[in-house]
Amino acid sequence: MRLEDYWGVGPKTAETLREAVGEAAAVAAIESADVRALADAGVPRGRAVRVLRRANGAAGMDLFGTGDARDVYDRLLTLASEYAVTEHASDRVRVLTPLTNPDDRESRLDDVLQARDAWAGLDESAREDVLAAFDAYDEAGGTDRAAVSCALALRDAGLTGGTFAALDDMDDAALRDAEAALEYLDADGDVAAGADETLDRLRENRDAAQSLADSAFDVIETVRERGVRDADAFQSAVVEYVASETDLTRGRVESAAPSDAVDTADFVSATLRGLADSLADEVAAREAEVREELEADVEAAGDDVDAAVLAVSDIAFELSLGRFAAEYGLTRPGHAEDGVAVEGARNLFLGDDVQPVTYAVGDHGLDVEAPSGDRVAVLTGANSGGKTTLLETLCQVVVLASMGLPVPAAAAEVGTFDTVVFHRRHASFNAGVLESTLKSIVPPLSGEGRTLMLVDEFEAITEPGRAADLLNGLVELTVDRGALGAYVTHLADDLSPLPDVARVDGIFAEGLTSDLELKVDYQPRFGTVGKSTPEFIVSRLVANASDRTERQGFERLAAAVGEEAVQRTLSDADWN
Repeated sequence: MRLEDYWGVGPKTAETLREAVGEAAAVAAIESADVRALADAGVPRGRAVRVLRRANGAAGMDLFGTGDARDVYDRLLTLASEYAVTEHASDRVRVLTPLTNPDDRESRLDDVLQARDAWAGLDESAREDVLAAFDAYDEAGGTDRAAVSCALALRDAGLTGGTFAALDDMDDAALRDAEAALEYLDADGDVAAGADETLDRLRENRDAAQSLADSAFDVIETVRERGVRDADAFQSAVVEYVASETDLTRGRVESAAPSDAVDTADFVSATLRGLADSLADEVAAREAEVREELEADVEAAGDDVDAAVLAVSDIAFELSLGRFAAEYGLTRPGHAEDGVAVEGARNLFLGDDVQPVTYAVGDHGLDVEAPSGDRVAVLTGANSGGKTTLLETLCQVVVLASMGLPVPAAAAEVGTFDTVVFHRRHASFNAGVLESTLKSIVPPLSGEGRTLMLVDEFEAITEPGRAADLLNGLVELTVDRGALGAYVTHLADDLSPLPDVARVDGIFAEGLTSDLELKVDYQPRFGTVGKSTPEFIVSRLVANASDRTERQGFERLAAAVGEEAVQRTLSDADWN
């Protein structure tokens, strides 16, 4: 393929890549998801990530029906990449895309969970050994030799089977010979210094002779300063000087001297040029011999070197995802024919102190209280009650499952969706926002395929009465199109009778803590309209008022929402 055939690679980007690394290398970088290679070539890193995602998983990227859904996807991969054990593994994680083949999803799940268990089963010392091996691999530039050294280090740490099974049958002795040989063979096949003493000495002699040849007139002046005037004596002095400067014998220098020089300048120039050329030939010949010996040691390792290079890359990738899964206690999701359900789900973008929640929409088989069969759930309840967080959590679960990754829940069942429409609440209140929002969320719902709607506080973009009408329309459209939806709203009481396959759930605030923080039960109550409980918010404002006048104002609000309820809240919070 030509560079321009890849999504996102326009003429300017293609020209940048061709000038930096050449077309073949740029294509190889795209095909191998090498973000670093593209970034080093001058492509902005963010653009490189987007190009590689589309190049390696364009069909899967169609899952994200809105910018908010893509934002969740991008933040998840950014979070996962923080647990990568190598730079290239981080790149591979960042360019993961949803998998359209169910078998591919299951296969990746198997690999990641196996790696999760492998990492969890290592003691602290073994983990340090693993990370040190991959750190050394990165520091060495990820070369073939670095991969062989890493593979040997992992084997020395006693890591076998499962995630490390590709290393099990390798020949340690052959790999160590190959490792030693690869130390002196660069990517272009040149032999590095230190591989052979004779080659190193010849290179030093060649470089010294070439340096003298580049400054022949200085050699003439140096010899003349010694008081030599006779031609024969001058030639002898030149030979002696060159021999001392190059650490060669007089005979070796004399063998390069011309017999028919016309003058002293011609003699010096021809001698030095001939000596440098002959030494260069000797270096080339000796380097070819050494290269052949080194390549023979590498070849003697057979397929083990190639296997080590591939194994280290794959192990690093799987172990990176395994570390991510272990850190967050991610589990294998089951398959729901037509729904999404979670038990004890947690939002990965929040801290550790999160109340797990159980929720479902559509058909599922989890043994939980969440109803099965409802096509639409309308979620209501307290301000700051976690309604948006619940939608985002469902989006995280679906996105991770679509990529063949475990999910943040004690148990989950996830159906296969063609489009996920996640829409956050937007504070703007004007016709432009309403139009852009409708253009964002309605087309995926109206088109073909299985759609999951996760829409937050639709009423924030238009007046409440009309918002209730529009929300009713969205719910009915969701049901008519055979889609699934969870809609967050404060307008449950204003909605027309919902279809039989829709339900209303509620999240309830329970009061204030002794620190005047809102105390919320984040677990929705199914089939119950939640309350916004403004008395809790007003109670906190009364308690936190900085002066008497300000407090009097909030007390007037307290009277409006129910002074008795406010006082009871403050009493329950043990506020003084």
